[in-house]
Amino acid sequence: MELHGKHIVITGGAGGIGRALVERFTQEGARAIVVADADLEGARAVAAEFGATARKFDAGLESDVAGLIDFATEANGPIDVYFSNAGVGGPAAGPETPDREWDRLWRIHVMSHVWASRILVPRMTEAGGGYLVNTSSAAGLLIQPSAMAYTVTKHAAVSVAEWLSMTYHHLGIRVSCVCPQAVQTRLLDEAMGQSDGASEVVAAAGVLQPADVAEAVVEGMRAERLLILPHKDVAERMVLRATDHEAWLAGVRTLVEGGAAR
Repeated sequence: MELHGKHIVITGGAGGIGRALVERFTQEGARAIVVADADLEGARAVAAEFGATARKFDAGLESDVAGLIDFATEANGPIDVYFSNAGVGGPAAGPETPDREWDRLWRIHVMSHVWASRILVPRMTEAGGGYLVNTSSAAGLLIQPSAMAYTVTKHAAVSVAEWLSMTYHHLGIRVSCVCPQAVQTRLLDEAMGQSDGASEVVAAAGVLQPADVAEAVVEGMRAERLLILPHKDVAERMVLRATDHEAWLAGVRTLVEGGAAR
């Protein structure tokens, strides 16, 4: 898809990857952009900088997803691209993660995509097509040693994107899932402070800037690829996981054990 002249909604748009997407989509000539974020002042600042519209938004509330879609549609007409980018880091914990945190991450990382597609698939189908994009993580294809709930919910986000693409492609619905690894954002700063292998994974992956991810997104959307992988070595690790799962798992264990021994 070419983004010139398109109406685009971006959640989690007040900073990091979201802000970079707003800037890059503006450069591509988007007709209208709605910047949604729990940080309303941050969203307003980004919107003012790039001539967009801001909306306060909680990705964990179905009512906010529905309200955002209705707001954008009333303001700018049918939505061409809905970019479900909002996400959270979650606790550095395993099965001891409290149920309330599991529920929070599940709603933000999984149900937010489901709620949006529930509304937009029929509307986009009637309009002749549209594009749904969600931001998952390389952890959704591989693993995040420090955070069980984050890993599980990001895997589920990838599955949501795959299912939507498989089921609605023939109706003109295009779907992409962005799976970056280490990106210079607030969430990365939080991960680097963990002592259970997260910083080793980050160091091994290399750190990209949000603008690098936004550039990969534009290229991936032009090609209408399901998986958009800003870090090229993620695909290589996926191949290793698929072809020699034990070797891949042993490598991850080494990172975890190295972090625990510090």
